Amino acid sequence: MTSVPDEVTDHAIARRMFAEDNASRALGIELLELGAGRARMSMCIGAQMVNGHGITHGGYVFLLADTAFAVACNSGDDAAVAARCDIRFLRPTHSGDLLVADAREVAGFGRNGIYDVTVTSGEQVVAEFRGDSRTIARP
Repeated sequence: MTSVPDEVTDHAIARRMFAEDNASRALGIELLELGAGRARMSMCIGAQMVNGHGITHGGYVFLLADTAFAVACNSGDDAAVAARCDIRFLRPTHSGDLLVADAREVAGFGRNGIYDVTVTSGEQVVAEFRGDSRTIARP
């Protein structure tokens, strides 16, 4: 994985991938920022995203973080997929909360990358996600 300066690329792979991401679009996920090895995305928690405890279902928090990870690791010249990822839920969120996921590349080596994603609600960190990516062959 080679990072390319933002002024040299329009991040075409990431932009195309996100534009065709029906799951993220259906949930109202928005791309706020995109750069080399990084992405910032947001999602407002709707009433249908709340579990039986009255808090956001963890799958939605994971999905937002995973989407930011996917966009960040596809911001270069090579398409990439997740090889592994995990999340730590730190605080609950609720219907009406706006979640923001900030993804950034931590390390790149060969066809592999490591990305950290911090999910916040306001000033509070609500989850920490780490994902390993692997570039795939160009079509």
